Amino acid sequence: MPIEFTKYHGLGNDFILIDNRHSSEPVVTPEQAVVLCDRHFGIGADGVIFALPGQNGTDYTMRIFNSDGSEPEMCGNGIRCLAKFIADLEGSEAKTLYRIHTAAGVISPELRSDGQVKVDMGVPRLLAAEIPTTLAPPDAKVIDVAIAVADKSWSVTCVSMGNPHCITFVDDVSAIDLETVGPQFEHHPAFPQRTNTEFIQVIRSDYVKMRVWERGAGVTLACGTGACATVVAGVLTGKCDRTTAVELPGGVLQIEWSEVSGRIYMTGPAQRVFTGLISH
Repeated sequence: MPIEFTKYHGLGNDFILIDNRHSSEPVVTPEQAVVLCDRHFGIGADGVIFALPGQNGTDYTMRIFNSDGSEPEMCGNGIRCLAKFIADLEGSEAKTLYRIHTAAGVISPELRSDGQVKVDMGVPRLLAAEIPTTLAPPDAKVIDVAIAVADKSWSVTCVSMGNPHCITFVDDVSAIDLETVGPQFEHHPAFPQRTNTEFIQVIRSDYVKMRVWERGAGVTLACGTGACATVVAGVLTGKCDRTTAVELPGGVLQIEWSEVSGRIYMTGPAQRVFTGLISH
């Protein structure tokens, strides 16, 4: 039975979206997702996202398989694409705000009239046990802590946005050999569930450049949760304002860490690319 899909991207972070509302289990296996995400032998994507029935009063449930078959808790660029996908499925512009159940908690994307999607990403988690990492005691924050990777000492700050992030500030992001350094961060023993890694160059306190190695996907053009974690790390280290633009290889995300509520808001685009059928 052929499976319909739609390809979307958020700043070049691209996904295969599947209407899975008829079942609480994904219709594609992790192994099949690896094949579909292959850019030479498949459709090509950073991951496969499923729109499943909601749980506990939410509108929908989001699950995602990375291009390596692993399943992350959530994906920031992916949930913006999911919001656009859901709106297209429903065929109505009356509803603009959705509550999405994810393994990282309930996330609420809002479709704006200018075509952007604003997402309430929730409250960042800062304790070592929450990330998780062994770089500090379980009940301590990981801010400007040294870690040895690729025969070099890096100063890192760790943040969880429901998924783990390790952020390091550098003089020149273009000089980072992501293909070499990224996997060593991801699989470092200090991160028992592996980690996403962001390399950040501060241009101004309200504008930074970011390159990312994503856990389970490798080099990507953008990472929404990573951009959120970056601004949190920038505020904690005194390098960034609470409202900061994050420039990624695929474009710019606007991130706000509210001082009042403590919640993170991410605003950026999501674009439909094409639709098709997966045949088995």
